[in-house]
Amino acid sequence: MSETLPINSDSGSEEEEEEVEPKFKYQRIGNDLKNILNTDVVTCSAVHSKFLIFGTFRGCVYLLDHQGNSVESNLSNGDRHTHSVAVNHIDVDPKGEYVATCSDDGKVNITGLFSCENNQNLSFGKFIKAVALDPETKTGVRRFIVGHDKLTLYERNLLKKLKPSDLCAVEGSVLSISWQGNFVAWTSHLGVRVFDLSEKCSLGLMKWEVPPQARLENFRCHMQWSNPNTLLIGWVDTIRICVIRKRNAIEAASGNLPGYIVDPVSTFQTSFYICGLAPLAANQLVVLGYRKERSANYKALRPVLCVIEYKMNSCEEVCTDSLTLRGFEEYTVNDYSLGCIMEEHRYYIVAPKDIVVASLVEINDRVEWLIKHNKFEEAMEIAEHGGNVPLLSIARLYINYLLTLKQYEDAAKLCLRVLGNDKALWEEEVFKFVKCQQLRCVSAYLPTSEDCKLDPHVYEMVLYEFLKFDVPGFLNLIKEWPPQLYDGLAVINAIHDHFRKQNANELLESLALLYSYKGDYESALRMYLKLQNKDVFELIRRFALYDVISKLIIPLVQLDRERAFKILLDKEKIKPEVVVHQLEQNETYLFWYLDALDKIDSRGTFHQKLVALYAKYDRTKLLPFLRRSNDYVIQDALAICKREGFHPEMVYLLGRMGSLVEALNIIIHSIKDIEMAIEFCKEYNDDDLWNVLIDESTKQPEIVTKVLDGIVDYVNPELVVSKIKQGQTIPNLQKSVVKLLWHYNLQEEVLRLAHNIQLTDYFDSHAEVVSMQQRARSVSFEKVCPKCNRALITKDAAVPRNGLIVFNCGHVYHEDCLTDKECSECVDWDTAIQEGRPALPPN
Repeated sequence: MSETLPINSDSGSEEEEEEVEPKFKYQRIGNDLKNILNTDVVTCSAVHSKFLIFGTFRGCVYLLDHQGNSVESNLSNGDRHTHSVAVNHIDVDPKGEYVATCSDDGKVNITGLFSCENNQNLSFGKFIKAVALDPETKTGVRRFIVGHDKLTLYERNLLKKLKPSDLCAVEGSVLSISWQGNFVAWTSHLGVRVFDLSEKCSLGLMKWEVPPQARLENFRCHMQWSNPNTLLIGWVDTIRICVIRKRNAIEAASGNLPGYIVDPVSTFQTSFYICGLAPLAANQLVVLGYRKERSANYKALRPVLCVIEYKMNSCEEVCTDSLTLRGFEEYTVNDYSLGCIMEEHRYYIVAPKDIVVASLVEINDRVEWLIKHNKFEEAMEIAEHGGNVPLLSIARLYINYLLTLKQYEDAAKLCLRVLGNDKALWEEEVFKFVKCQQLRCVSAYLPTSEDCKLDPHVYEMVLYEFLKFDVPGFLNLIKEWPPQLYDGLAVINAIHDHFRKQNANELLESLALLYSYKGDYESALRMYLKLQNKDVFELIRRFALYDVISKLIIPLVQLDRERAFKILLDKEKIKPEVVVHQLEQNETYLFWYLDALDKIDSRGTFHQKLVALYAKYDRTKLLPFLRRSNDYVIQDALAICKREGFHPEMVYLLGRMGSLVEALNIIIHSIKDIEMAIEFCKEYNDDDLWNVLIDESTKQPEIVTKVLDGIVDYVNPELVVSKIKQGQTIPNLQKSVVKLLWHYNLQEEVLRLAHNIQLTDYFDSHAEVVSMQQRARSVSFEKVCPKCNRALITKDAAVPRNGLIVFNCGHVYHEDCLTDKECSECVDWDTAIQEGRPALPPN
């Protein structure tokens, strides 16, 4: 049974409070392994995709599955496959069929897990620290390498006999071996070498820096091939990334050198001692580390599993996890090791009394961690691309979290983003906002389409909250939301129940809209009129509410006279009689209306009213109106003018009635405008009027000259002069008489000239007529005499020719056919016309 291992993340600065998302999840291996560790200590291990193998301090080798359960194999049969002392190293062939082990007892065992055919047991009589099986799957276990004071390759021949071949002498002894393809890497007391089996030569020595106050061999060297040509080396506190490549042409030409070269592409130090390393991703390593520092009581600190991203000669710790392993305080750097299954990104942290599996965090694990640490946005983003955690469940947790933080607007936006058209989910989430009294925040995001229309009660709750806390917002919702979303009557009642004077304008407009939505347009109009909102005219136009406005005409005019009259003057929409009846309550509005109506309607139905209104409100229009209209009672109009003392209008009306003398007296005595009096007399040209005017002028000497000047061409000036009393002083009389005489002389000259012109024209016309009558006329052969109907002229010489008579009317006769000198055709037609008989006009 596995056990989840708690970790402490050391990523970033210790001062940072925010916890970093873990890269790995950890599980401690239990089951049968737990029983083994109760009695023994792990000294080495090998990890295969099929199983795990552990070597112990007592020299035993155990085969277990990945859950820690023992697996029956040849390793569990007898003692011949075990060592007498601690196992130093274990290696497994790629197929997982054979295991190689070595120990300080000097033995090397090659054991088939399920077959004993190729088992080997070698004894060297010296410490053996490393052994490696051929990694090529095609060769089986025909070859293996043992390292002691030299590096030896053992090959099995056709007779199944082992043939040893010394590959290379070693400085000191071989400490570890790692074999990949044709390249074998091993470590000695000086450093690391790579041997090329194909060329049977060493590719060189990479010396390693000796740690201060320690020996290099006291630290286990950890090597791992990340691919066939890349070797990862971790030793003491230094990591080196080496690439084995072919020499280029220039390098190969420089001497007798191997065809391959080991090229260290990156070298860097860590802050801890290295207990194992493995590849993770491009330029990333997983490193198991042993802290250099000690605790307060000089105990070992927790080991760390670190993800390192390396560059040319530097590195950066991506994340670091401190691991709480059993007995970690008593362990040394060489007690730990790290195994891995690279394809699965699974890493086995091996300690003497504990084994833990570190696996890359899966999508579901990441999502759960992010949710646990309130990183919902990241969790949702990850869940959108995979995993088994429903996106909707994360979103709903996120909504709850935002509500607890009082970030109501963000929570509302999230609802719109994730709830879609799910009515039930919307209603459930909206009630969370109800508890917080924050329905106003979610109102802008509520679904309002037919695809997802919530229960009317939901929208009404939102409106009630706005009505209570935000009346302008309430009005905006009434404008924006379709009215079928909620019960309009219930909202209207709520407005009346919560009506507040300080928000009267918004509430009245809301009522107007709600009444409009319900079809109660009269109530809507009344609300707009109370509000003095000019949208009332658009409402009337849109819904053709012309029957409704008959009782609201005066308020409409008060609101906007121009727009109101635009409606009221359209006789097809509302009858003028209705408008006049309503406007009689306000004479000013009635005057405006009738004045505007008169410009577009000449029927004169209301001209009698208009006379009084012009007299009261705009006298300048009265006289022109009286002149152009015949649809009023003259006596009534005259009475109004007399009452108001409008003399010019009275003169006009009296003139129409025939009371010319009375009209003239008003001009002379009331208006006192002699020029107007003269023009009045000229207009009617009545002798009695002229006599009255002349009589009045003689009584007022100062106007005599004006009369003399004005009567020219109408009255004989002698009438005026004869009535001037002898000795009476007339101002400017001489000037007027001279002017009068000059005018008569001028008139006489004009008459003389006109007479001469007339005579000249007469003689010219007479001469033209005579000339025309003396001119020859053309008579064609086709023309016939109207009397005898014979041709007037003929081409036949035998027929005697008669004389012809041609009239100015165009008719031509034989001279013999006429009894008198008149055109009989024209005389007959004139006679018929006079007698009233039908007759065709003469040809």
